[in-house]
Amino acid sequence: MREPSYWQPGASTVEGAPTSLQLFHNHPALMTSPHWHAQVEVNFIMQGSVHYIMAEHDLSLSAGDMCLFWGGLPHQMDARSDDAIYAGAHLPLVHFFRLHLPSDVPRRLMMGATLVSAATDASDHANFERWNQYWRSGDAAKTQHAVNELLLRVERMRFEPYRLVPKDEAAGIASPFDQQSSRNVGRMCDFIAENFRDDIDSVDIAAAAGIHPKYAMSVFRKTTGMTLNEYVNLLRLSYAQALLMKDDVNVINVAMDSGFGSLSAFNKSFRKLAGMSPSDFRKVSALR
Repeated sequence: MREPSYWQPGASTVEGAPTSLQLFHNHPALMTSPHWHAQVEVNFIMQGSVHYIMAEHDLSLSAGDMCLFWGGLPHQMDARSDDAIYAGAHLPLVHFFRLHLPSDVPRRLMMGATLVSAATDASDHANFERWNQYWRSGDAAKTQHAVNELLLRVERMRFEPYRLVPKDEAAGIASPFDQQSSRNVGRMCDFIAENFRDDIDSVDIAAAAGIHPKYAMSVFRKTTGMTLNEYVNLLRLSYAQALLMKDDVNVINVAMDSGFGSLSAFNKSFRKLAGMSPSDFRKVSALR
């Protein structure tokens, strides 16, 4: 029996790179506590099975299942079979909101639902393995090719049977894809990704997208289920989470480096998401 491995977030992992698209293909590590990150996560279970504790539901996945979920809500892989192998990616919102998915899907995911599809085949096994190899090759052309193919594969899920967990009976039939709204959200996400550690507000973000601040706030919330401020804070908190895992870091410096204007604002935002203070998070992490 293989000894269990445990997830250890750090500055080089997904938490420390909230605006980066990352691919993976490995034996999943168990999590001793929930974590979060500012990307949509794609999981494809290649063999075995895994179990997640999501923010508001549990999720069991087995070989052949593919899923999408929003990593900005705390989640934890608490169990998996000894033979489990999974592949996938972490997609920053700037990529996710450029995908042509049914218009109800992005908002449902942002609110905590998981999209699950069993419409996979042998080509997915070969492709996820190849995409991971290309992404790690150091060849910029291969990396971009892998990303492009991955995004098209995720987008293809709209043409195949899928389910949203938990099922929302009130969701009804998906409305037509709103390309203009997604383009606006994409532009805003671009700007936020480049500047989230700086002192930015809705006026700055709207100006970068070429739209009025009130419209920017409205379309972003309608599309993502979050306010602009909540999303900026999430990127900052994801970045801070990774910094807190380092030895000998100062919490005040982490707050400033992550873009928070004060220690009190950092403590309040961190406690709201993690359920504990940054100092307590450091103590718990040191025991893992």
